[in-house]
Amino acid sequence: MNVNVEIDDNSGFCFGVVFAISMAEDILDAEGKLFCLGDIVHNDEEVSRLKAKGLQIIDHEQLKNIRNEKVLIRAHGEPPETYKLAMENQIELIDASCPVVLKLQNRVREAYNDNEQILIYGKHGHAEVKGLVGQTNGEAKVVETFDELENMVLPKKLQLFSQTTKRTKNLYKLKSSLEAKGIEVDFNDTLCRQVSNRDVQLPNFVKKFDKVIFVAGLKSSNGKVLYDVCKENNPNTFFVSNKNELKKEWFNTNETVGICGATSTPQWQMEEVKEAILSL
Repeated sequence: MNVNVEIDDNSGFCFGVVFAISMAEDILDAEGKLFCLGDIVHNDEEVSRLKAKGLQIIDHEQLKNIRNEKVLIRAHGEPPETYKLAMENQIELIDASCPVVLKLQNRVREAYNDNEQILIYGKHGHAEVKGLVGQTNGEAKVVETFDELENMVLPKKLQLFSQTTKRTKNLYKLKSSLEAKGIEVDFNDTLCRQVSNRDVQLPNFVKKFDKVIFVAGLKSSNGKVLYDVCKENNPNTFFVSNKNELKKEWFNTNETVGICGATSTPQWQMEEVKEAILSL
């Protein structure tokens, strides 16, 4: 098919994911085996690639039964209980927590130690959010959607933090909604700018093309956010989690096609999608 395809230069792994995968690959190349607590990245294709090199994904229940092994903590970070268990079980933690997440964890912990009431804007059950709530002995409240505010009993004053990958405009909208309810908000903009700035970059990219293919893992929170940004700015945006989901009928001869992805989307996968489009 005669189409012109371009990959977005700003898409692909954020530095936190690059750091975690680099640490994992160094150990896998040297030892051929490494446990990872949860998916190292929310992208099944990349996880499969690393599993083939010897990476073994485990959950927190399995961690309890591991002794004297190396276990990687991914970029999302972990609550204090994980570190405590690792010490008890003689586990060597390879800590690849993102520096931005670690800084946020410290700020949440300091606020909790100062007896502040804490509200976290984030996805329920997300690994990063669990790590943040863990800094407060499980006491912080989490809000994922604005509808939830209607049923939440909130204090007159609180500290607002956010999962690092949420959309900038939604975080500020939440702050305004809380203030409109008469709540005094001590606001902490804890968004990762490498991620949140893509909100600004992506609209300019996707508007240039007839069609846009957004590539991300189905588990990626950041992927869902950025796909929405693309769809808002170019309705002819299609989501795929791998090259096999592409459909020939999406494209017409002589069209321009843009490819972009989440912070958890590897460059090699976007290249694969490009090649697959050109060979349709």
